[in-house]
Amino acid sequence: MFNPLHTLFDDFFNRDLFDGAYSNFSNTGTSIPAVNIKETKENFEVDVAAPGMTKDDFKIELKGNTLTIFSEKTNETEQEDSRFTRREFSYQSFNRSFNLPKDTVDTEKIQARYENGILKLAIPKKEEAKQKEPKQIEIQ
Repeated sequence: MFNPLHTLFDDFFNRDLFDGAYSNFSNTGTSIPAVNIKETKENFEVDVAAPGMTKDDFKIELKGNTLTIFSEKTNETEQEDSRFTRREFSYQSFNRSFNLPKDTVDTEKIQARYENGILKLAIPKKEEAKQKEPKQIEIQ
């Protein structure tokens, strides 16, 4: 006999909590930034959480209807002492791609800015795709 409650508990207790499928990490152990997408009457708004970066760390590319956000950041620190030299390298990169709705967005007016650790994109809708107020139809 199939017991859905049993399956639910099996899934919960038997899954590996450190598996990338259940976290915000890729299978390489690097962090993939969280993304919020919101549709308003005028725009699609995309917010990418990327604290500690600068606007120069990003590259945004539109190819056809695919919008891709790339980021790459490298750091190198060196500490010298009379007995040793310690060098540490840090490399962080990601890319996220989004398929934009065909014939809906005005690709020439996409805007991006980086503030307070969040990369914000405003993707305006074409005039004909914007939500319009309901129109009353007169009955004759």
